[in-house]
Amino acid sequence: MTESTLEASPGALAIAETRAWVRRAVIGLNLCPFARAVDVKDQIRYVYSDATDAETLLATLVVELQRLADTDAELVDTTMVIHPRVFTDFEDFNDFLELADAAVEDLELDGVIQVASFHPRFQFADTAPDDVTNATNRAPYPTLHLLREDSVDRAVAAFPEAEAIFERNMATLEKLGPTGWAAVKKTWEDDAAAELRA
Repeated sequence: MTESTLEASPGALAIAETRAWVRRAVIGLNLCPFARAVDVKDQIRYVYSDATDAETLLATLVVELQRLADTDAELVDTTMVIHPRVFTDFEDFNDFLELADAAVEDLELDGVIQVASFHPRFQFADTAPDDVTNATNRAPYPTLHLLREDSVDRAVAAFPEAEAIFERNMATLEKLGPTGWAAVKKTWEDDAAAELRA
């Protein structure tokens, strides 16, 4: 980390790193073929939460779910809620996702918005912690990704082999290997540092 990165606010750093991760890993490795369009159109809302407990994060999530539902998709198509200070443990994070899904239902947004998730320690049930394929769902920070169901449906319909994305991502990460993934990570960290210096 550079000196200017260390001087940046935690929120600015988390947003810059997450945006750079989306561009370098998610889009750059084509892990999600639908992400490029919303990034190019600047339709991704990045939200930093300094929550340190489930209750505060849940309150932020509820606000952001409602905001996304109330906002025209042309302005904001998807929201990333980045929360570095709570649920750093992957199992605890996974448990919280039940509350996130319940919030969607409580707001009567079931079928309208879904909550996906990324975590720096994400691990598939049948893999070792250091298995490089876990990186397909690893972000720099614990992140709740709010997606419009209509947008997901349109993207899947436009992508003829949507069901093959998972297998292709596994193959991409296996080919890249731990050293290659570390290089991608360094690139997004460098990009974030450059954004903060600008």
